[in-house]
Formats: sequence, structure tokens, C-alpha cells
Amino acid sequence: MGRRNFLIEGGSGTGKTSVCEELARRGYHVVHGDRELAYQGDPETGAPMEDVTGLAVHDDHLWRVDKVKALVADQRQAVTFFCGGSRKFAKFIDLFNGVFVLEVDTETLVRRLDDRREDEWGGQRRQAELDLILRLHRTKADIPRGGIAIDATGPLAHVVDEILTLSGAVGQSAR
Repeated sequence: MGRRNFLIEGGSGTGKTSVCEELARRGYHVVHGDRELAYQGDPETGAPMEDVTGLAVHDDHLWRVDKVKALVADQRQAVTFFCGGSRKFAKFIDLFNGVFVLEVDTETLVRRLDDRREDEWGGQRRQAELDLILRLHRTKADIPRGGIAIDATGPLAHVVDEILTLSGAVGQSAR
């Protein structure tokens, strides 16, 4: 939805949602990918899958690629930030002008997960989810390669300021 589009990625607990909300608060156009584009689907085919367990499955957390492409093609906004994680990012990552990867240390990650509600992914120390999140944090297995690393351990305002500066989007909000 922007003439310039950026993806903000990172593992669980790195601050993608907080960054997205702060960008929106500052008047920037954002797409909450995990809220607006995500669904549970077959990682190979993309076909939607019914969630019979009531629990999201990490590998099946996908974004609707056709919708991502349509949003990127709509250039009414000067800049748009897409925030969240998708296991099929390889299908659309080349559409973005840049990719920012939020990074935190393990201690910060565990503290943030401890603060999550029970109904959030990794919340309230569900051990299987916590183990997966920590393994993915260590291996960076589901993070886009070649993105611009952003230290997301500092104050939210500083993290967002760095993204805005590096993207060249300072002053290009809708306000």
C-alpha cells in the first residue's frame, strides 16, 4: 500500500507487534501481518487448514501471498510497514524495498515471553512453545537472511527511530 514497502520481521518476542503499534501511533501506514494476513495453512501448498486443536502451529502460520502482493501494488501511501512473521516469506520478500529483522538477547526474550498472556503464542511458559521459540531464536531458522538487523532490546522509541532513519521514511507519515 505504499510506494515504498518494508517488512519488519523477527522471532517471537522480538517486538514486531510493539514496533507496528508505535509506527501506527506516529501516523505511519502499517499492516499487522499476523492480524490481517495470517492464517493456518499447509506450508507446502498454502491451502488453508482447519485448526482442530485450538492452538496455532508455528510451521503452519502463513500470510496470504496474494493479499501481500495486492497491498504492495497499491501505492496510495508514501511508505507502508508490514509487521509480523510468516513461514512463506520467500514467496513475497522480493516485493519489499527493505527488510528489518528485530533481534534481542535470550534474557530479554525470556522476560518478554514471561509477560505474555496465556492465549498468546509462547505465553505463560507453555513449555513446548517456549522450547521451540528458544531453538528458533538460537538458530534463526525462520528469519529472512540479508535483512537489516535492528537491536530491539532498547527503548521502543529508539528502535522505531532507527527503522525510520534506515528506511528513509522519517517525515513520510500520513499525518
